[in-house]
Amino acid sequence: MTAKDTNHSTAPFRANVEAGPPASGIVVVCEHASHVIPPVWHDLGLDAAARVAHIAWDPGALALAQGLARRLGAWLVHASVSRLVYDLNRSPDHPGAMPAQSEVYDIPGNACISLAERSARTQSVYLPFHADLHGVIAGRLAQGTAPVIITVHSFTPVFHGTRRTVEFGVIHDADPTLALDIVAAATGSNLNVALNQPYSAADGVTHTLRLQATPYGLKNAMLEVRNDLIATPEAVESMANRLAPILTHAIAAHHAEVA
Repeated sequence: MTAKDTNHSTAPFRANVEAGPPASGIVVVCEHASHVIPPVWHDLGLDAAARVAHIAWDPGALALAQGLARRLGAWLVHASVSRLVYDLNRSPDHPGAMPAQSEVYDIPGNACISLAERSARTQSVYLPFHADLHGVIAGRLAQGTAPVIITVHSFTPVFHGTRRTVEFGVIHDADPTLALDIVAAATGSNLNVALNQPYSAADGVTHTLRLQATPYGLKNAMLEVRNDLIATPEAVESMANRLAPILTHAIAAHHAEVA
């Protein structure tokens, strides 16, 4: 199956929004929360194992984002569709938005994808998600709150045969302030923390921050946690307990700077 076989007329796949307290000044985002491939895309030609592998989503990221949102008193916005259908952290012109290959996996349903199919997925997946996220952010702004935007991701311990030693990466877009505060707050956490690792804005991974936070001058950061550290519900709870005080301290430091 190739993309040209797909029915281009699809209903919008909206974001899942978990409301926080009315006065909350934090919005947590998880763009790679789901491995669901809706039936219209016929599993993208992938077998069952590939559809739940890390190429399809960020394992553990949604549960961690939910745990952090609860602890921080934040709003949470997360995806309902696999990033293989559309990677919501990539712009519509980015080759990785609908990848034909991810690491060693071929994605048959994305091979030779037509312009009509690219447009249809952009209309039905990308635009509704970012409209919903923008609505949450605009709602905070309308109430006089400039929210902090934190996106939550996970990454594989081994990438193209190379083992990654970093455990907690903090990535920034144009403004490094919050990311630097988070790294500083993580000192003594017993986590191997790194700034702009295992990715950076140069890799095109800060699209959501660039689209939703930077234009408003909102403080923001992208969190990357190695997925073997959040592989079970117990591990997720432990990591959320470790990261929440770090984020709280960093956000408080930011609020002190602007007070």
